Amino acid sequence: MKIDLITLFPEMCETVLGESIIGRAQKSGAIEINCVQLRDFALDKHKRVDDTTYGGGMGMLMKCEPIALCYEDICEKRGCKPHFVYMSPQGNPLTQNKLKELSEYENICVLAGHYEGVDQRIIDEFIDEEISIGDYVLTGGELPALVFIDALSRLAPGVLSNDECFTEESHFNGLLEYPQYTKPMEWRGLEVPPVLYSGDHAKVDRWRYEQSLINTAKKRPDMLEKKELSDEDKGILDKYLNKK
Repeated sequence: MKIDLITLFPEMCETVLGESIIGRAQKSGAIEINCVQLRDFALDKHKRVDDTTYGGGMGMLMKCEPIALCYEDICEKRGCKPHFVYMSPQGNPLTQNKLKELSEYENICVLAGHYEGVDQRIIDEFIDEEISIGDYVLTGGELPALVFIDALSRLAPGVLSNDECFTEESHFNGLLEYPQYTKPMEWRGLEVPPVLYSGDHAKVDRWRYEQSLINTAKKRPDMLEKKELSDEDKGILDKYLNKK
């Protein structure tokens, strides 16, 4: 997977993406992330990439030409047109299903907006989709872009040690993850559920699935409304609800 990030703050983004799992994945060649300085494609000596908005209003808007030139340069270097994502509070919510869908692309370009956003003509002519990490507004698109790239990169082959690292996690199968425990077996009078050290892998798997259902019912019941539940699943939830 190759990801290009168009940003006004490439150094900041490189610092974050160069650490931990994503940093090691880049060094191993499992993924390639390129942070591009948008100002390098500005047309004036001051390297301005923004201007006032037609119709008045507060704030500045990112201009068309620097973004277009930057994306076109990326296309030329990649030898293709990467799927172009704009991080925007107006976009579709970022979900695990959306990440799985986007992980099928070999080349992705991400635009981190700033100021009051970008000229609508860029969105109309270049952007393939807008994505939001939540219903709130930040000072710039770098943090959403970093969240998106981190979450997406983990799904690329070779980034994590095993597919189970993400297939067992919250949201991957429409449920929240089951509770997890580590040593010591007893801590301040609280014990690890015995099934987890029983050595019976089938019972452990069963317990984990039941706990995922219950955990989702506790914390995110809205997720269960979207999931097709079997009669057995409904029985587990009925038993949990009757105990409350």
